[in-house]
Amino acid sequence: MASSWRRLLCLRSGIWSLLFYCVYSHLKLVLSEEVDTCDNLSLGQYRCNNPKIDDATQEPENCRDTTAWVECLPAPNISCRLSNGTEFRFSGEEVGFNKTIPCRNVSGYSYKVAVALSLFLGWLGADRFYLGYPALGTLEFCTVGFCGIGTLIDFILIAMQIVGPADGSSYIVDYYGARLTRLSITNQTYRKPHLAL
Repeated sequence: MASSWRRLLCLRSGIWSLLFYCVYSHLKLVLSEEVDTCDNLSLGQYRCNNPKIDDATQEPENCRDTTAWVECLPAPNISCRLSNGTEFRFSGEEVGFNKTIPCRNVSGYSYKVAVALSLFLGWLGADRFYLGYPALGTLEFCTVGFCGIGTLIDFILIAMQIVGPADGSSYIVDYYGARLTRLSITNQTYRKPHLAL
């Protein structure tokens, strides 16, 4: 009888030890899980502010080397690690990280001015001088636009934006994204409200 009680007590203590170990292991696993960094949040767990658009270039004001930064705010009650390594629980109003968006490198050459110069003064090479090609401009000036054929070819190439500024930048176009491509609205599309006059 005493040996059966010992077995029963030993079995009970073994079950309690196993239960304690399972609970301890689970808590250790839950508490040791590291919070992911803020820039690895999934869509829907954050929202990004629209960039400030420069009126002159129609590109984000902080555009450098074809990328711009926008501030992203994690949703309320989201916890993530900031870039300095601290864990933070957000209320929805704090900036958690910056995200890069594509933009065009614009350095001051207007598309309308280039097309107008090509149309009216292309036979003098004014369009090529304006875009930063002085050798071709001089050659067109001396040959009167290659007898008109070069003027016509230049006009078509500039109007289709195949020939751009010599420094590799893009033209300033009046409306954001207005390039001779198919336009579409995506999550990366930003709209600037027009002021009523």
